[in-house]
Amino acid sequence: MKSPFLLALFFGVAWYGVSTVWAEDPFQSRAELQEAPGVSANLDALVFARQKQLGIRRANACSDAAFLRRVFLDVIGTLPTADEAAAFLEDKSLGKRAALIDALLERGEFADYWGMRWGDILRVKSEFPVNLWPNAAQAYDRWIRENIRLNTPYSKIATEILTASGSNFRNPAVNFYRSAGSKDPKAVARAVALAFMGERAEKWPGSKQAALAAFFSMIGFKKSGEWKEEIVYYKGIDGAMKGPKEATFPDGTTVRLKPGQDPREVFADWLTSSKSSPFAASGANRIWYWLMGRGIVHEPDDMRPGNPPSNPKLLALLAREFADSGYDTKHLFRMILNSNTYQLSSIPPCDQPKGAEQFAFYPLRRLEAEVLIDAINQISGSHEQYSSMIPEPFTFLPEESRSVTLPDGSITGSFLEIFGRPPRDTGLLSERGERTTTAQRLHLLNSGDILGKISKSEKLNAIFKTPGGPKAVATKLYLTILSRYPTDEEWKTVEAYTKSGEAKGGWKAMQDLAWALLNSPEFVFRH
Repeated sequence: MKSPFLLALFFGVAWYGVSTVWAEDPFQSRAELQEAPGVSANLDALVFARQKQLGIRRANACSDAAFLRRVFLDVIGTLPTADEAAAFLEDKSLGKRAALIDALLERGEFADYWGMRWGDILRVKSEFPVNLWPNAAQAYDRWIRENIRLNTPYSKIATEILTASGSNFRNPAVNFYRSAGSKDPKAVARAVALAFMGERAEKWPGSKQAALAAFFSMIGFKKSGEWKEEIVYYKGIDGAMKGPKEATFPDGTTVRLKPGQDPREVFADWLTSSKSSPFAASGANRIWYWLMGRGIVHEPDDMRPGNPPSNPKLLALLAREFADSGYDTKHLFRMILNSNTYQLSSIPPCDQPKGAEQFAFYPLRRLEAEVLIDAINQISGSHEQYSSMIPEPFTFLPEESRSVTLPDGSITGSFLEIFGRPPRDTGLLSERGERTTTAQRLHLLNSGDILGKISKSEKLNAIFKTPGGPKAVATKLYLTILSRYPTDEEWKTVEAYTKSGEAKGGWKAMQDLAWALLNSPEFVFRH
């Protein structure tokens, strides 16, 4: 049982990040909204106009400390180091937030984190019910992350996937068709609609489903002489099979197909260039959801007339900006991240039923399983060990690998399962568990693994030896774990515990402080 002092820190002051956050705190560095640049200002104008129309009050601007931690986690899935946190908090320049956004978008961790996100959507998984097998899953994962690293236009990625032919080992994009769960054209069409249109085609009328399936009716699959290799191909390539003479797009437009023309190419061209296609809107809405915690159409993969956007003009602006930029994903990131809407505090000014759907505050969200264990490992200097039980072949990852870089949904661990890592069976965003459970709290509080990461950590032990006494050590711990300086109230609690007999010395007190901060909602949640 931890001491009353430590429990006071954990359940009282350390709850600070969730209960009062940065609305009125003493280190609030930016209480007023600043003028956002260019297209971000247009975004804010539409959001704030809708809030005014509905009589919704929005939150204050978040502090630099809140923004720093938030943008690191949202853009690269990683906490800032203590030095990075201190440097940003001490920087007085007005343009430091925009500069930080630009810097994070160019870091290598960006592709790692967003590769994980897109791996969920594209079902990168070796075994049941998605049977890509390890070699193909890893090739597919590398291909996705490399395209993110290169900032390949989203439209080009979609086109390469939809028109892909060849070996599942040598042309990784063909694994999209193998991950659909079935080779039936209707199953493939459902996977296409979900991934690139944000729509659940199983809810469409049967005739509309059949029309979309026609574009994928000429996909063939055959084995090669290489173990587990499969060739995906267009069956009309040699003229032996004739495909449909015409097909109908989801918007109801019918197109006549040329002899020998792969229908997938016709569909991909319509999807990425037609003004009636939901491609731009669904892509922009999904990115908004990932950054803002809620889609303009919510759920983001359930776009339909019966589920309209909460702010139609905002969605139209994002879709237009996305398409006009040539589907430059980083351009859309900058537009959202630089907006005042994104930089609002997570504390609602009052209880308003429609405040969340109108983005009147930044929503609290638990860190994803992979991000949370990576953060704990970053702080403690420890690592996870991952291997696949699939025997074809055995897969072992280097010890220093971050969990967000796992290349295969079949590779998992007990921590990831407890904290809701998705199985990647369906491609639905709702597969990722975001609910906080008793099992999760108990694991962080009591598991030998977490306690061992703290007690045996050489990195934390080095922090405990920081010159300057307990206050200097506590400050370094706060910067390392919560990316901010401790408040006066928090320091008084820590100081009292350090001087108590229960602490058994300053080193033990600081070790307990690290445990309390890692277990605080402020650490576990995005805010």
